[in-house]
Amino acid sequence: MSSVALPGATIHYDDLGPSDGLPVVLIHGHPFNRTLWEPQVRALLADGRRAITPDLRGYGDSGVTPGSVLLSDFAEDIAVLLDQLGVEQAVIGGVSMGGQIAMEFQRLHPHRVLALVLSDTSAPAETDEGKAFRNRLADRLLAEGMDGYAGEVIDKMLAAYNVTAKPDVAARVMGMMRATDPRGAAAALRGRAERPDYRDILAAVEVPVLVVVGRDDVYTPVAEAEAIIHHLVPHAAVAVIDQAGHLPGVEQPECFNTALLDFLKEVAART
Repeated sequence: MSSVALPGATIHYDDLGPSDGLPVVLIHGHPFNRTLWEPQVRALLADGRRAITPDLRGYGDSGVTPGSVLLSDFAEDIAVLLDQLGVEQAVIGGVSMGGQIAMEFQRLHPHRVLALVLSDTSAPAETDEGKAFRNRLADRLLAEGMDGYAGEVIDKMLAAYNVTAKPDVAARVMGMMRATDPRGAAAALRGRAERPDYRDILAAVEVPVLVVVGRDDVYTPVAEAEAIIHHLVPHAAVAVIDQAGHLPGVEQPECFNTALLDFLKEVAART
């Protein structure tokens, strides 16, 4: 694990694999940390790729910025990290909020994106109802901590049947959620409530795009992923992962990794 000092926080990250390998940045969602990507990192290293996995500010081992952290703040952190690593261009991927940060990175730094990997994420701006919900939840986490929230959402983060069928996976996901600093989670929730609409950004993307979604994701259903493909990015590849919910990379890592590595082969052939 390494770190980089940024305005307001120190960000911790892993940078593994050959320095001349295709760089792949994987951005975790809320309320997790970089270890969410452990199955993908192992697969990337075995395939000769370079895996860069940061803990977003407020999560994992990174420092906390209280108040509100916008998706643009997270995206700029990624840009500074890549600057420090001497990486001019990379594949940028993320799950859920991490996917929205990837889209924000595409908005701010399109010339640095070799390809996008968008897992179980949503492109439209937040609704008024959603804004109110995220701000209420932020207040609750600050008042109560993460434990009660984690217990309520585990069967939505994972497909409900996987909570029972894959107890080790459920325990790992629960552990990440419970370990998150409520101040960091609350700040991200408030910032995410203000996110812009990324549909025009996606419609203008010319680089390769992979859209991944769990077949039984209740937060971002398959229909949302199909809408991205059919209406915004018709050249994108799509992978629907069976027997998975919102986190197919941990629920069905072998299927997720196959889709990812096949996609990266095509990206590498273009570079």
